[in-house]
Amino acid sequence: MSLSISILKPFKPFAGIESARSAILLVASAVLLSACSGGSKRPEPAPLAANVPLIGVKQAWANRIGEVPAGASPFVAGNTIVVASADGTVAAIDASNGRDIWRASAGAAAVTGAGTDGKLAAVVTRDNEVVALEAGKQLWKAKLPAQAFTAPFVAGARVFVLLADRSVHAFDGASGKKLWANQRSNTEPLVLSKAGTILAVGDTLVVGQGGRLVGINPGNGSVRWEAPIASPRGTNDIERLVDLVGSTSRIGDVVCARAYQAAVGCVNASRGTLLWNKPANGAEGIHGDSSLVVGSEADGKLIAWRRADGQQAWQTERLAFRTLSAPLMVGRSVVVGDNNGNLHMLSREDGSPLNRLTTDGSAIIGNPVLAGDSLVAVTKSGGVFGFRPE
Repeated sequence: MSLSISILKPFKPFAGIESARSAILLVASAVLLSACSGGSKRPEPAPLAANVPLIGVKQAWANRIGEVPAGASPFVAGNTIVVASADGTVAAIDASNGRDIWRASAGAAAVTGAGTDGKLAAVVTRDNEVVALEAGKQLWKAKLPAQAFTAPFVAGARVFVLLADRSVHAFDGASGKKLWANQRSNTEPLVLSKAGTILAVGDTLVVGQGGRLVGINPGNGSVRWEAPIASPRGTNDIERLVDLVGSTSRIGDVVCARAYQAAVGCVNASRGTLLWNKPANGAEGIHGDSSLVVGSEADGKLIAWRRADGQQAWQTERLAFRTLSAPLMVGRSVVVGDNNGNLHMLSREDGSPLNRLTTDGSAIIGNPVLAGDSLVAVTKSGGVFGFRPE
């Protein structure tokens, strides 16, 4: 297995922050390059069979935002999609027609996608600032003590930011006043330069910290529960690196998540108890419905697990080594993007092909989303595409 490691320039913390925060933050982007021994060539992607559309879907509209930060998925609030480009442009797009509702600048290059509650949008810039925008105008910005790769989570008139070291910082949505910070006590020496996991379940903020899902009181930042999905393993810092990444699947109180190249598991977020976990070797988020949880593995396999007990329902290697995005389950389909801008629609029953949609030829970033009646995908080069049933 070959790993690519990048070390990013550390951010000098504010005066008054404990001395431990002044240590250099090493950010490891550990990407699986080969399933074989180091130095061997990556296997060729599986060839694509001729597309036979068994379900009718067509492109309804297209928009453009500019090159997108890695892993910056579009964020959906009702019928509105919010996307951010690497140059700091943030756009709210009407999913019914693909037209801008508003478009504004964060004032600096963006390093995350944008989060929104449908009214307030927020993004993190390369200056380590969280910037809040409303109706196309900058409302406030606030300094962060470290880097971030995860889009801010906006809910309950607050903005929550998950940093690269997986500490959580809460800000008042109207003023930008810092409300609290939840700082991990056992920060690992390496962290992933990938978007992490953050969502709300009832009155609990649920975040990924290391290999655990953690329930946090959104009012004061105190921890309510912790549930391990994966544990560190190996003999060195790289091998022991474990973190929850990307999109999750939530049905009611049950949240299923991916631990980077380690496991997929489900947690009851009302009790903070692990329901099941299964070994899995993927680097992107997951999705699911009331019956299945689906994820793409590092080698391009697509695997479906039964939501009730984690037993494998099916897997397909039709898209092997095609560098897949996180999937989206919608209707009878599982939709997953590849690094050539294709959207593959597969049967939720067995992973067989149903249709293949094309975009602009650049990689699908993050995961496809459903906004209103539109299937929406964003590409690395900044294309925003909406598809609908014929």
